[in-house]
Amino acid sequence: MMLAKDLRALNRRVREWRMILKGLASTRHPVMAHIIPIRRCNLSCTYCNEYDEVSKPVEAGVMMERLDQLAALGTTIITFSGGEPLLHPELDRLIAHVRSRGIIAGMITNGYLLTAQRVKQLNDAGLDHMQISIDNVMPDDVSKKSLKVLDKKLQILAEHALFHVNINSVLGGGIHNPEDALMVGRRALELGFTSTVGIIHDHAGQLKPIADRERDVFLAMKSFEKKNFSQINGFQDDIAHGRPSNWRCRAGARYLYICEDGLVHYCSQQRGFPAKPLAQYTRADIRREYLTQKGCAPFCTVSCVHQIGYMDFWRDPQTIPSTAPADVAEPLVQIQSSGR
Repeated sequence: MMLAKDLRALNRRVREWRMILKGLASTRHPVMAHIIPIRRCNLSCTYCNEYDEVSKPVEAGVMMERLDQLAALGTTIITFSGGEPLLHPELDRLIAHVRSRGIIAGMITNGYLLTAQRVKQLNDAGLDHMQISIDNVMPDDVSKKSLKVLDKKLQILAEHALFHVNINSVLGGGIHNPEDALMVGRRALELGFTSTVGIIHDHAGQLKPIADRERDVFLAMKSFEKKNFSQINGFQDDIAHGRPSNWRCRAGARYLYICEDGLVHYCSQQRGFPAKPLAQYTRADIRREYLTQKGCAPFCTVSCVHQIGYMDFWRDPQTIPSTAPADVAEPLVQIQSSGR
């Protein structure tokens, strides 16, 4: 098991370095895309706006076409999100299709549906990365994604997963006990996973400085982080102090968010821009959005978009004014990360 895991990790790192080199060599392809195979979720966390309780899975054939279009655009990482992607009955087939196109495959899940058999199926499909967000130690009225409920799932992952697992904790957004993040992070490291921390908006959807208590936890958790692309999050120091970030958001170009309707959006929190069908999305669209300023960027907390943006922070000033209305110049909603 350990040898297989080590060999899989080595292969994954080689492909990740190829991704980085390709991204540095050219700006004309997406580095990462998040795609939604199902909007429905089995949970209802109060801070999340990325789910509903009724949506059906996107048909596998339709998903395959979208994955092929992302491959044609040169995308190097595709992550399945939701909703809860494990509710899609053919998720393994979709992951295998991503890998068959030479693309790194990731998933963001709440972890509730994981079993030993399910993890082995994900291994066989070729999954590279999994992120689970755990918000507290004990479930409460804000989130059921608790360490108490999910610890057995984490043990299953530690025993069987051949893919990389990251456990993400959050601060702000109504989370009652920020110190819980430290317990979650320590447990993640104990099981051999990586651990990250994120900051979410308040319930009004506005960025505000977190309290001293939360900031102390945030700084303590930074010491947990190991070297991995998911730990590229220095921008969160600005967010923790309520400062705007000075960066160039490349959403719609280097990062794409494809909703269940097959439309390309800037990210999960700016759905509606540019909202063009992926089937019609071209390299001209990528170039336009690469050079387009985003009014929401200074107060953005979407980690994955920031991480991808680091690849191009040093080049190509954005010269095209934002086409989005002025009312999206402030953050619209609460969720901070590349998923829930």
